[in-house]
Amino acid sequence: MTSGLNNISAQNAVINGKVTSEGKAIPFASIYIFGSSTGTSTEEDGSFSINLTETSELTIQAIGYKTRKLNVDPQDYRNKALNIELQEDALGLDQVVISATRNRINRKDAPVIVNVLNSKLFNATQSVSVAETLNFQPGVRVETNCQNCGFTQVRLNGLDGSYTQVLINSRSVFSALNSVYGLEQIPTSILDRVEVVRSGGSALFGSNAIAGTVNIITKEPVLNTWNISGNMSLIDGKTPDRTLNFAGSVVAEDLNSGVTIYGMNRDRAAYDANGDGFTEITELTNNTLGAKAFLKPNSTSKISLDLTALKEYRRGGDQLELAPHLTDITEELDHNTLIGGLTYDFSNKEMSNNYSVYVSGQHTDRKSFYGGLGGGRTRQDSIAAQNAYGNTSDIALLGGFQFTRNFKNEDVLTTGAEYNYSNTEDNIAGYKRFIDQKVKSYSAFGQYEWKPVEYFTALLGARLDHVDILGDYKVEGVERVSEIEQTVLSPRITLLYDITETLQFRGGYARGFRAPQAFNEDLHISSVGGEPQFVILSNDLETEYSNAYTASFNYSKSINKLQTDFLLEGFYTDLENPFTTVSTGASLPNGSILKEVRNGSGAYVTGTNFEIGVSPSSSLTFQLGGTFQQSIYKEDQVLYEAAAESETEKDVIISEFVRNPDFYGYFNINTKPFEGFAVDFTGTYTGEMTVPRVINSNGFLQLNQSPSFVDVNLKLSQHLDLTENFHVNLSTGVQNAFNSYQNDFDTGPTRDSDYIYGPSRPRTFFFGIKFGNLHD
Repeated sequence: MTSGLNNISAQNAVINGKVTSEGKAIPFASIYIFGSSTGTSTEEDGSFSINLTETSELTIQAIGYKTRKLNVDPQDYRNKALNIELQEDALGLDQVVISATRNRINRKDAPVIVNVLNSKLFNATQSVSVAETLNFQPGVRVETNCQNCGFTQVRLNGLDGSYTQVLINSRSVFSALNSVYGLEQIPTSILDRVEVVRSGGSALFGSNAIAGTVNIITKEPVLNTWNISGNMSLIDGKTPDRTLNFAGSVVAEDLNSGVTIYGMNRDRAAYDANGDGFTEITELTNNTLGAKAFLKPNSTSKISLDLTALKEYRRGGDQLELAPHLTDITEELDHNTLIGGLTYDFSNKEMSNNYSVYVSGQHTDRKSFYGGLGGGRTRQDSIAAQNAYGNTSDIALLGGFQFTRNFKNEDVLTTGAEYNYSNTEDNIAGYKRFIDQKVKSYSAFGQYEWKPVEYFTALLGARLDHVDILGDYKVEGVERVSEIEQTVLSPRITLLYDITETLQFRGGYARGFRAPQAFNEDLHISSVGGEPQFVILSNDLETEYSNAYTASFNYSKSINKLQTDFLLEGFYTDLENPFTTVSTGASLPNGSILKEVRNGSGAYVTGTNFEIGVSPSSSLTFQLGGTFQQSIYKEDQVLYEAAAESETEKDVIISEFVRNPDFYGYFNINTKPFEGFAVDFTGTYTGEMTVPRVINSNGFLQLNQSPSFVDVNLKLSQHLDLTENFHVNLSTGVQNAFNSYQNDFDTGPTRDSDYIYGPSRPRTFFFGIKFGNLHD
């Protein structure tokens, strides 16, 4: 008995050490014993302490560095330090992601391709909001859809925004209403990273993940830190866009609790590109305040809480100094949004059974004005304008449970259930426009990650959704009711095969669906001919289904400091009963234009994504990516339905999706020519595309071909270490350096506000400063 105790005592030791890379300390690197919950994090100077009772395999991870594993005998480090050297992961090949399987997994081992956008890219592109940074990956394009309000949407693999599932901290509480302006409302300063999964490989997160998933993950508290940053941009060299950010974290010494608090204030003036007195970029004020906290009651459990409050005001149109109803055209929106979530994770001692119980919610209150005098000054014009004020209330709630079983052979079983509820009420009394939509979804999901051999992984999963929709949609005497109750099974399978150590093949299939309901575009109101343009669902709208197929080859190799990565991916998505929006040519009694959502005969989107990354050293990184694609209707699609009695107008018919270029891409070059100084050269390319333009008050369309655009950015930054715990980063540069910007905007009070395409802003100069206690 005594001998056994002495043996344990002899093995037990507190190991002290330091984690560095090329002589520089790495703060808040995580160090944990593989297969257990025991671990620690490094301090600001890279130092750490960990207690080992026996020879153990340590896993060392840090953002921006390659994961390293070490077998450590505590006897060897009783009287000396354990110094650990990490290599920089310049291309992000060794990152841990959760959007591929709903569990933490190394990006290289994930059967599904996951692109990760982090602070390195946010800083390189001087992005203020999520909308400004998503373009810098293949298959993804963010576009602005309205001059008056700045409505944006993200298109994945050629499909519009309603096909993409946007998640906040892995929870689907980002509603259809949030999707209208939310991508521009969420600041990058509060983000840890954004994970993007293209195509239906992420169907376990929700039925609407037909085009893919965008998972927005906010910052976690990992160390005692603080920073303040400011940015001043001058749009077209004259219109100011000011941003102030702050963030601070406090973590207990035992690392069992912590909290991060962050905030942003943004103030942007309106911009008029062509001098007609009407905005192309809206006036905007955004105030964001949020927090994220955790508590570990013991070594096998964790409670996490996140809460973010957004208050945003935006206005576009003309005569912004006047009350909205006194102008020719105004779109004014005042959002108050609260998003939060609570998660309880717990495991058994062996960490083989992991449980997660979670609730999340979002509530948005929106006050709006869509209208104006439309160029007229009659009594009727004035009455219509005064009645254009509206109110919207939107709530989304999610509750769920997930169980994960890790088997000794490295297979993983994931199962769970969710309940999702949303209620949207949108009321503009003056236009007799009313939407009351309630959606209830009961879901169960299951997934098995099968690894029969080391070089092969199969991910087999399915999601069962029972959807109950009750929607009432009214516009000026036109009323539609949607009463849907259906159960749909959405399977998926993805395969990962390591052909060699450096070459991987992935392939997959996923089924998805969208039940008839109002999506983000339907909740947005544009103006044409001085009148609002409304969207309503057709009487016999049927559920839309999708079948998505992907296949890819990924080659990555590191030789000393040289890192290379090449991805070639093909995708094909077939749509059954696709939702299409048709301008009916009908003018309502109040003069409004009516569009109707109908089922098309079928469509498909097919194409190729590619991505190339090369980093010869820690001081130089080059990335290039792009997408070739086609989005085709199986039968010609009607965009405008002319009235039968019209002698001058005909149906407008098209065979391809509008607003979809055949090619688009990006590049990103980062270099550090000398200590503390960095140069970021980034840009995007958008090819030619067909863009509809409404040319009369009936909604009659003209199809125009847009030019191609090259949007190039240059940023110079200098890092200064004033003291050991006080650092300053100065930056300056230009966005859209060659002023590649639309030059044929519609003009005047009767303009088509949706006729907008290309880069979101003209040439813009900026200057930024950031200071705090950690190296950026």
